[in-house]
Order: sequence, then C-alpha cells, then structure tokens
Amino acid sequence: MNITEEELSARLAPVVLGGDVLAYSYARCFHELYGVTTTVLSAVDVKVTSSSRFVDYRVDATMAEGEKAIVALIRELGERLCGEGKVAVLLGSADWHVRLISHNKRELERWFVVPYNDFALLDDITQKGRFYALCDELGIPYPRTWSFDCSCAELGVDPATLPYPLVAKPSNSARYDLMDFPGKEKVYEVHEPEELVRIFGLLHDAGYDRELIVQDFIPGEDDAIRSLTTYSDEKGRVVAVSGGRVVLQDHSPERIGNPMCILLERADQLVDDAKRFCERVGYRGFANFDAKYDERDGVYKFFEVNVRPGANTWYMTLGGVNFVKLIVDDYVLGRELPYREAYRDALYTLVPARVVRDFVADDELRDRALTLFKAGRAESPFDYPPDGLAHKLWAWVRVSHQYKKFERYLGRR
Repeated sequence: MNITEEELSARLAPVVLGGDVLAYSYARCFHELYGVTTTVLSAVDVKVTSSSRFVDYRVDATMAEGEKAIVALIRELGERLCGEGKVAVLLGSADWHVRLISHNKRELERWFVVPYNDFALLDDITQKGRFYALCDELGIPYPRTWSFDCSCAELGVDPATLPYPLVAKPSNSARYDLMDFPGKEKVYEVHEPEELVRIFGLLHDAGYDRELIVQDFIPGEDDAIRSLTTYSDEKGRVVAVSGGRVVLQDHSPERIGNPMCILLERADQLVDDAKRFCERVGYRGFANFDAKYDERDGVYKFFEVNVRPGANTWYMTLGGVNFVKLIVDDYVLGRELPYREAYRDALYTLVPARVVRDFVADDELRDRALTLFKAGRAESPFDYPPDGLAHKLWAWVRVSHQYKKFERYLGRR
C-alpha cells in the first residue's frame, strides 16, 4: 500500500461496525495516535460513543437487515472513501461483525484494509469442538466437555450420568448473538439434569441448530477468570501480549461474563499456551482468549478463542501498547513488528471505585484495586480528556448506573 506515516493523519479512515465500548476504544486510540475521526455504523444509537467529538456515528437500520444488505452498505461507503483517496480500515465490534467481514473479505478488500483472517480459518477455530481438538493436540488445558446437537429433538445422552454443576453455552456465539427469545442467557449454569433438559429444549425450540457445549464447572469467583490478548504478524509470530485478572464481571443475565474490571497481570502458562495455539494455526492479527484458574489442580483452563480484539482490549493500550498501532503498522505501513508486552501496573475499569469496594469479596484483591484507584492508575477507555462535554456526560451516566446493577444481582458484600 502506497502510504507513508506522514500521510496517515490526512488519509487514514477507520470504519467500525457496532457502537459500544470496543468501538469507542478504537476511535479513542485512532484519534490519540493519528488525529483522525472514526466512522461508526450501528443499528442503534449508543450515546456514549455517538456523542464523541471524534466519531462520525451513523445509525442505519440496514445494520439489522442481514449480511447482503450490510455488505452493500459497507461497499457504498468504501467506494466513496476510496474515491476521496482515503485508506479505509474496516473493523468489527462483535463476533458476528467479524464473521461477516471475513466471509466477504475478498470483495471488501477492494476498498478496505481488512485485518482479519480468511473465513476458513476463522470459522474453523471458533467452533468450540475444533478449538478443543486443537487444545488436545497442543496440550492446552480446558474443562471436561460434552456437546449436544440442538438440531436434534433429544439430548442423546442420559443427563443423569453427567457430573453437576455444569456450565452450558452455545458453540457458535456469532449465530446465537443474533437470536432473541424469552429466557435467553449468554451462559447457563446447570445444577441438575432437569435444568439441562430445559435449556436444551429452550435453544432447540428457539431455532438454534448448532451444538450446545456443556462443561465441568470450575470453582471460583470472578477473580479466577483471566483475559489474554495476543497480536500475530503476517509470519504467524505472536508479537504483542497483554492480559489480566478479572476483578468483577457483569452479572446481568444478558451480559453475564463480560469483564467490567481487569487488573493487568501476566500469567506465564496462558501466554505460552496462547502462543503455541496461534503459531500452530497460522493466525494473524488480534486474538482474545478466555480462561479460568482451577484451584483444584493449579492450572489455567481455556474456554475459547475470540477472533478479534475483545470488548476490553483497551487494557492493552493502558498496559503500554496502543492496540490500533499494531494494526496500522502491520497492515497499512507494512512494518515488521517488534515483540512487546503490555503489563503496566494498572486497572482497567468500567465501574467506579465504590463498586469494587462493596462487591469484591477477596480482601487482598479489593485492596490492590482500590490502591490503584487512589494512585490514579485505574482508568476507563471512556475517560478521554480531549473529548467533548456531551460524551463526558454520557460516560458519567453509564458509570453511575453500575452500582445499582451490581447491588441488584450480587447484593452487598
């Protein structure tokens, strides 16, 4: 691509599908580094992002109309940007955005830089059964797992023979995320056979026709969860790593499991295992791994790989490596990337200090997190000083609602 670093501020044009925290994180990082505005396409108005001075936010009903219509919308925007001499980078906020982009990568690359893997690889490793087969091959630990085909009318295995408690979740999160039905939850806790039968029937009747993954429940609270983000270059080498220990995750049924507060912290086993995985499959770009520490054997167990930056990937920027610079240096400028790790002593947070004070049970972890708040090293991606008053107001509204939500679902410590 014929562009120099000096031209980026005039020609770089980021385009993001979806408007929530990752979209704003992209926009913030692009503005911090290159002074550019990010275009966001979304079916809904996420005020904390749409109010930003550095975002061209476009609410378009087409974003809810299916793949063909969305691709046509993106194509039209890409043609216009190319006609203006822009170097457009196309990014997605959610799993289904990335699947759509990857599935149409060959066409979209006519107008956009598309920093995602080819669809065959992406589709392969995001199927949880295939992910666990690769983990077996590489000696990467994961929870004991069973799978059930929801296109069938019955489980196929006597649920009474399984060890409880268990955790159940759809194998194809991108497909499941687009579904809407009463009783839907992101992850289901299963304490007895009757619950498993009910959940299986719920998904089957709703039209979900992929596998339901059922796993051994690993004991531990939110602070046993780990998030790890890697970036791999065009040679398949992992060249950037960041991650941390979850202090608190969301407990509302529709968003359960989404980290809300992460303490930057390196776990050697996670880094080593993730590197082996990425290099084995020939991965390029961002990957995000979810894992949990199993106190029963002292081992981190992997749950899945997300083939995009996770919603909270701004923690890499907080840790010392601006995460969008990796994309631009690699895909736009064609630079060789040096190996870097982003683990500054800091706390990524979407909640205020009083939520940590009242809802984190572990005394040592709570004190450590509160110390970072007091030292000014606890930050949210939404707290971007150059942004305008309207954004700051909506960021305040968003964070101010967190206490009541945690109180509703957890109760005070």
